[in-house]
Amino acid sequence: METADLILHLAGPGEQPFPDLAAGLRIARNARAELPAANLELVLQGPVVAQLAGTGPAAADAAALAAEDGMAVTACRNSLLAAGIDEASLAAGIAVVPAAVAHLAQRQFNGAAYIRI
Repeated sequence: METADLILHLAGPGEQPFPDLAAGLRIARNARAELPAANLELVLQGPVVAQLAGTGPAAADAAALAAEDGMAVTACRNSLLAAGIDEASLAAGIAVVPAAVAHLAQRQFNGAAYIRI
């Protein structure tokens, strides 16, 4: 069977009533459990990218998830700039793309499935 790609898109403030990074990571792990052969990417856009910075529990969990085979955690550079976050402060293993919107579109053009969290 051919390997499929799934993009999970977490956008927004990362505060209630919207999902935060912990919720996005939980959903990504659930998807990994049910779709073990798929390549999964969790793309963060908007103020929620701030939760990838520093050494807090959510940032550490994101780094651990990004280190797993077939998994990627990606932050939008435009969102990082808007939030005043230096890329160097991101947890280890977090990828950065120039613009989430273009990255998401290109991945879908290339056949990836897309789910907005």
